[in-house]
Parts: sequence; structure tokens; C-alpha cells
Amino acid sequence: MSAQIVSAIEYFEILLPLALILLSTKFCALVGKRLGLPQVVGMLIAGILLGLIRLIPNQTVFTESTLEGLSFLAKIGVILIMFSAGLETDIRQFKSCGLPSVLITFGGVILPLGLGFIVAAAFNGGFAGMTSHQAIVNLFYGTILAATSVSVTVAALKELGRLNTKVGASIIEAAILDDIIGVILLSLFISLNGGEGASNIGIVIGKMVGFFAAAAVVGFALHFLLNLIEKKHPHTRRLPILGFAICFLFAYAAEEWFGVADITGAYVAGIIISTVREHEYIDRKVEVSSYMIFVPVFFANIGITADFSGIDAAMVGFGFAFIAVGLLGKVLGCGLTALACKYSFKDSLRVGIGMMVRAEVVLVCTQRGVENGMINPSIMPFVLILIILSALLAPLLLKLSYRHEPLEPAPALEAVTPSEETPASADGSAQN
Repeated sequence: MSAQIVSAIEYFEILLPLALILLSTKFCALVGKRLGLPQVVGMLIAGILLGLIRLIPNQTVFTESTLEGLSFLAKIGVILIMFSAGLETDIRQFKSCGLPSVLITFGGVILPLGLGFIVAAAFNGGFAGMTSHQAIVNLFYGTILAATSVSVTVAALKELGRLNTKVGASIIEAAILDDIIGVILLSLFISLNGGEGASNIGIVIGKMVGFFAAAAVVGFALHFLLNLIEKKHPHTRRLPILGFAICFLFAYAAEEWFGVADITGAYVAGIIISTVREHEYIDRKVEVSSYMIFVPVFFANIGITADFSGIDAAMVGFGFAFIAVGLLGKVLGCGLTALACKYSFKDSLRVGIGMMVRAEVVLVCTQRGVENGMINPSIMPFVLILIILSALLAPLLLKLSYRHEPLEPAPALEAVTPSEETPASADGSAQN
């Protein structure tokens, strides 16, 4: 009986932290939006401010039990974030992805990953005598920098009337491929760190290939099943409910049966459902459900549990070097590749600037690295600075790059159909 009472009290106690999180994250997200920042920045800042409550002696708001409950909700939140990212990835856009977009994607992944690895290695014991585990850890820091988010860029290009241009199309197409590559790399390094070891990299890759093959087969069947249900029962709640079920099933199967990160399973589930006719309706319902509780808890929990005690002079040096290569890696990697693909110098620079913005996926990668003991938790404040700087710099630099160029004649923009704008719109709201 006493155990039941304790359990009930612990359950009741989490309600106050939840109320504080929902109110503060919404307020700070709205403030961030007015300042031109991604709303996730506001949610993170709200979490950091709430975390100050933990410094109050004998406080009963963020206790060990309530933090454990919030951590559980946050884990559901990250699954739903990646599911939503997959849902808003327009797989049809691959048909228009030309060779330049593919090359820009790889340039924007390889160079930041390499620079992140070099900086991490330089501040993490150097290159001499580097063990396989240290190499994986250093590569994971690079993987964090490989992610991108073009939501801010899309908004800026729309405002400038340049979204339906060669630069806009290249950024959107490259961002779609970038997300997929980033999620695969994240799963690969987490799997290697999880016990298989670098010596058995073939086993890890084999499991990943097995998962994607199985997902393709099951996804093909689900595509027809969901379209059949939609035809008989359009716009009914059973579709998003089935979507949630598929998301959780894929996340579980990826982690439990194939040793692939659960967020990869959720992301793949989202991509599969994005091919269904009613995917926009499902996405709206998923976004409402997840952003009501789970997603704000995820971002706030990062701030609440942030540990700044490990930030010393060496960490500050590493953090700012990490930010610098994070910004320059995308600009140079994507920009130089675009230049090699015979884009003009200005357009190449614009592509690089547009691809340097970071948001949700960077935080997901970082948090997963912290949870798996791969990276130093003290890197989180610097990741937040990277997100803020990239979100502020990208629109400003894009506007400056176009200031002496008149807008293209309107007919070219009027010719674009709503269906052609869908990938850009979806990308803008979903990227990572």
C-alpha cells in the first residue's frame, strides 16, 4: 500500500514541472520567433531558465523522480521529432535531384564531418595513438556538424522572392539528402560505440542494410494498405493513429532487432508514410500531438539537465573551434562543390550560406551522443550558440548577397503550381 502511495505522489509531482515547461517553452518560442530564431532555441532557453530552480536548496519541483519522468517523455519526443522530419521529407523530390545537388550534399557532409573530427581529435588527446573508440567519438562530433536545417533559409528566400530559383532548388534538394545521410551516420557510430566495435564494422553495416531492406519491403506493403484505408475512410483519425503505431513499431524494430538507433526507425517510418496520399493530413495531426507535450519536454529537458560544471578553458577553446568549423564547413563544403559544378561564385556562396543553418537534428544528434556517453555534455551550450549564430547569419548574408540584384520578372514565379511549392514548404517546417 505504501509503495502505491509513493508511486501516486511521484506521478502527481510531475504535473507542476510539466505545466512550467509548457508555459515557458511556448512563451520563449514566441519570443524567439519574433527575433527571427528557430522556436527550438526559445524552448532550450526556457529549459535553461527552469534549470535554475534546481539550484534552490530543498526545492521540490525538479526532483530525481520528476526528472526521470521528464526524461521518459523526452525520449518519446525525440522519436516523434524524427518521425515528423521523415513525414516532411518529400521523397518525390529525389526525381528532380540532379548530379549537382547530390554532389553539394556530399560536399556539405564530408567537409564538416572531417573538420569536426580534426577539431575533436586535436582537443581530445591528439592524433598519435588514437584508439578505435576515440576515433568513433571524434567522428561523432563531426556527425553532429553534418546535419543541416533549411527552415530559416527557406523563409529568407521566400521573403526575397528567390525560392524558386536554381539556388533555392539546390538547397532544398541537397537538404533532403543531407538529412538521410546524417541519420545513417548517426546510427552507424552509435552502433559501433554500442558494443560491436570498429573491428566488426561489417556486422554493423550488414545489420543496417538488413534494416533498410526490411523497411523497404514492409513500407511497400504499408503504402498500399494506407492508401486503401484512405480511399475508404478519408480524413479520419485512424490514419494518424496508424501512423503513430507504425512509427513506434519501426523505432522498436530498428533498435531491438537490427541494432540500429530507434530514431532512425522513426525517421524511415516517416519517409514511408510521406508517400501516402494523405501524408499532409497525417503530418498535421502528428505535429499537433507531438508539439503539445512531448517535443517541448524534449527541448526543455536538455536545458534543465544541462551541466555547465565541466566547462573549463580547454572546453571553451574546443567549443568555439567547434562552432567555427560548423559554420565554415557547410559554407565551404557546399559552396566549393557548387562552384565545381559550374555555379557562379555568388550562387555557390549562397548555396553554402543557405546550408549552414542548424536546428532540431543537431540537438537530437548531440543529445544522443550525451546519452550514449560518447561526447562531453558540456558541448551542449556551444551547440546552442551554433544554432543561434547560423539562424541569424544565414538570412542576413543571403539578403546582402542579393542587395544589388533586381528581382526576377514575376511571370516565372506565377508559373509555379502549388504542388511544386509543397516540397519547399514542407522542408521549411520540418528540417531537422
